[in-house]
Amino acid sequence: MRVTHPFHPLRGQEFRLLEAKHCWGLSRALCEGDDGQVVSFPLAWTDYQGQDPFVAVSAGRSAFRVADLLELADLLERGLAHKSGDVK
Repeated sequence: MRVTHPFHPLRGQEFRLLEAKHCWGLSRALCEGDDGQVVSFPLAWTDYQGQDPFVAVSAGRSAFRVADLLELADLLERGLAHKSGDVK
């Protein structure tokens, strides 16, 4: 895995990826440094792109995620309420 963030001092350096995980609200890459120590980077600062868990589980059987459909339904409901004057 390579660090790609333009202002990171380790930009361009490669590390052996140990694990990609979600912690403290961020997706992070845990890597092994040259000295054997574990270093951590936000995944967005790297060239590593893990597969979206939804895509892996659905295996192409669904075009939409439930969370996205619920958000769309909420937006439509609020839009229709606004149009009819019944704004919440």
